[in-house]
Amino acid sequence: MPIHTEILLYDHFDELDALGPYEVLVMAGFDVALVAAEPADQIVAAQGTIMVPHRGLSDRVDLLIVPGGPWTKRGPRGTWAEVQRGVLPPIISARHAGGATVASVCTGAFLLAAGGLLDGRPATTHHDDFDDLEGKATPVIRDARVVDDGDIITAGGVTSGIDMALWLAEKHAGAEAADRATAMLEHRRDRSVWRAKEAHA
Repeated sequence: MPIHTEILLYDHFDELDALGPYEVLVMAGFDVALVAAEPADQIVAAQGTIMVPHRGLSDRVDLLIVPGGPWTKRGPRGTWAEVQRGVLPPIISARHAGGATVASVCTGAFLLAAGGLLDGRPATTHHDDFDDLEGKATPVIRDARVVDDGDIITAGGVTSGIDMALWLAEKHAGAEAADRATAMLEHRRDRSVWRAKEAHA
């Protein structure tokens, strides 16, 4: 059965953070939708791309992917602004409490952290923002593109989301599905994944 996956779009999210994993997971046979947590006919991404969500965020989902967006400059739109607004973090946490695996790309990790999902959990984010993540995740894994802590998975900056999605494809659909997507994308996959269970073995 396809993995019911939703990718959460919000004002000024980073395009590749969302669309990289979207394309990978569609190729791997996942059931993927681009969704909005609040009613929106369209959403403007960080580089100005106008996106039309497929639908609203479902109450229950197998896998929820949270892209990043502008954080470092503390602007009025993007991930920083969404953390300050405070609407998305509890919505994300509720999906996790309902059984979803939650994955973030780049600064999307801060939306997970704001909802309490990284308390006592290892995580990573864009290298510019490692220091900001200290104290919000335990520990911050600074030398990994992908950190897998079971039901919480985080990826580093931007293109790391492609490797994260390929890892999710391998984990849930098998190596053949991940290899097929890798070949179609003509991507040189980084297969290194920091896994909590291995770190403590």
